[in-house]
Amino acid sequence: MSIARPSQFILCLCRRSTRSTIPRSRRALHSTPVRAAADDPEDVETINIPNEGRKSRLTPNEKWKQRYDERQVEAIQAAKEVIGDKFQKGRNVPRTDPWSVDYYDSFEKIDPVVDQPVRAPWTNLDDAQRLRTSDEGDADFQKFLESRPAEEDANGEPIAMQYVKYLESMRLTSGRKEAELDAPSAMMPSIPSPPKPVAKVQPNRRVQDEDDDDKPNAKPDSASTPETLRLMQMTGLSGRELAALRVKTIVVRRVANQTRLGKIYKQYFLSIAGNQNGMLGVGEGKADEGSAARFQSQARAIRAMQPIKRYEKRTIFGTVSGKVSATELELYARPPGFGLRCQRLIWEMANCAGIYDLAARVTRARNPMNTVKATYQALLAQKDPEDIARARGKKLVDVRKVYYAGNLT
Repeated sequence: MSIARPSQFILCLCRRSTRSTIPRSRRALHSTPVRAAADDPEDVETINIPNEGRKSRLTPNEKWKQRYDERQVEAIQAAKEVIGDKFQKGRNVPRTDPWSVDYYDSFEKIDPVVDQPVRAPWTNLDDAQRLRTSDEGDADFQKFLESRPAEEDANGEPIAMQYVKYLESMRLTSGRKEAELDAPSAMMPSIPSPPKPVAKVQPNRRVQDEDDDDKPNAKPDSASTPETLRLMQMTGLSGRELAALRVKTIVVRRVANQTRLGKIYKQYFLSIAGNQNGMLGVGEGKADEGSAARFQSQARAIRAMQPIKRYEKRTIFGTVSGKVSATELELYARPPGFGLRCQRLIWEMANCAGIYDLAARVTRARNPMNTVKATYQALLAQKDPEDIARARGKKLVDVRKVYYAGNLT
């Protein structure tokens, strides 16, 4: 023990308290005055719990009687009979519960990507199914001719419409009807491809008739230059088809040739051309004047167009690489909606070829001319899986069209 608290203090702690009264508890700070006495039981209103709980089970008519008089209730009932459930039909209130979908949909059609497909049962199979013979088809058509009326049926349906319905319902096989019209399949619906970009039409461009373009001996347009006419003869394309191509000049340089008389400067142009549907070409041009060099590069790009392999008409097959001089690059296939995430030169080439999902990485040198040539080389170096399967004698099945509607990554 310390000096300030001697050991005698321990004896004081062990003593029993001599207080006989119970200490009063302190009242919390509150503005309500203290009640002097309890409430009289006669003054307390008796609450009937069953009657209070019955309020939640009242019908609409009983609730109206509590708020309105008899005439008002009769008017409400008459109006309800006239209106009915008119405002109850077609209500489309968005759900806010945790199980609601995170997108807006009327659920009227099956989405091939989000929804689970509705498949035909596997019982819709017929082992004895075979193609119908010509005699069976003629007999069926003869029955149709004999069953139709002279001009119109009772509903006023014309003969042409009856014939169209017959062609739509005509069967090509014999056996169970479900085996042909609703056969089971493991294939998933294809993912919709992105819309094709619409080219802007110049207001001063004169459009020729399609009939004139299709004629081999059609009279050329007076606005066409001799170079354009020669290009049309070499490529076999009409004026409308040439105007629909996407032609872009992406590299412009000023080059010089050293001679004994000095340097001779010229203009160098590198252009690309494509139909945005799998065709792409690269062309170079060099001349003293820029306009001549530009047309020369564009004409060569149109003449050099070659088909580019595309997977689902949106991306490439796997990963491909290209190398020109010190420029090396790799192109990667990407899922739907990824977009074109690459530099501007590769972006322009992919847009001309009709590729919408692509990723690229350029290593080492980034020379613009070599980058374009390496990209074109990589696009042409794609390997078609169908050719590989045919060479190996195998059957190729694309799992992206069978499972998860192509959402595999």
